[in-house]
Amino acid sequence: MYKITDLYDLDHSLAGDYLRQFEYPWEALKGIKELILELGQSLESRFPGEYEEREPEVWVHKTATVFPSAYLGAPCIIGPNTEVRHGAFIRGSALVGADCVVGNSVELKNVILFDHVQTPHYNYVGDSILGYYSHMGAGSITSNVKADKQLVVVHNDQGVGTEDGAPEQIETGIKKFGAMLGDHVEIGCNAVLNPGTVIGRNSNVYPTSCVRGVVPQNSIFKVGGTISPKKQD
Repeated sequence: MYKITDLYDLDHSLAGDYLRQFEYPWEALKGIKELILELGQSLESRFPGEYEEREPEVWVHKTATVFPSAYLGAPCIIGPNTEVRHGAFIRGSALVGADCVVGNSVELKNVILFDHVQTPHYNYVGDSILGYYSHMGAGSITSNVKADKQLVVVHNDQGVGTEDGAPEQIETGIKKFGAMLGDHVEIGCNAVLNPGTVIGRNSNVYPTSCVRGVVPQNSIFKVGGTISPKKQD
């Protein structure tokens, strides 16, 4: 429930072919900058006349809206019909898909945003991958470095992945790792996603929650850490 194929529909990102190389999504974090540079050089041949290179290594689709006070750091790609609103700070290494919202005072760094992702208000998203139609509520953030500066471990306390059902500890080997949000994930306002958080498809996180580890798909993470299955229609 935390592998790339469990979390994402890879047809909804320019990074789809790149991500198919890996088993776990965090394995892709180290190569995001190089991916964007490679994709950027191929945009004209793949989508003739659709993108413009506004600054060196900053590619913006002609249907995207970038407000005057937004900062676009290289390298980055901004997809079709996406809005980058006032005061947004894209530090670099950001692949932003189609029909996305990067809102006021939002900071992005070393991220992949699939199509239709919304980060509309006061969000920090670093070293993370946000799936198709995922949404970060106002003030919610990804914390991407542990307080002790040690390598990030993914904690799976759901009794899945080990023969005896014991909690599973997955060594990632990386120091900077924010959150992996599956497709159609909803993060409530002012929630904090701690380093190494993985949220399964179609799951919700309550506002003001502090999340750590793996949240299964089709679940609700409540304040205090209780995880409940969603009611099926």
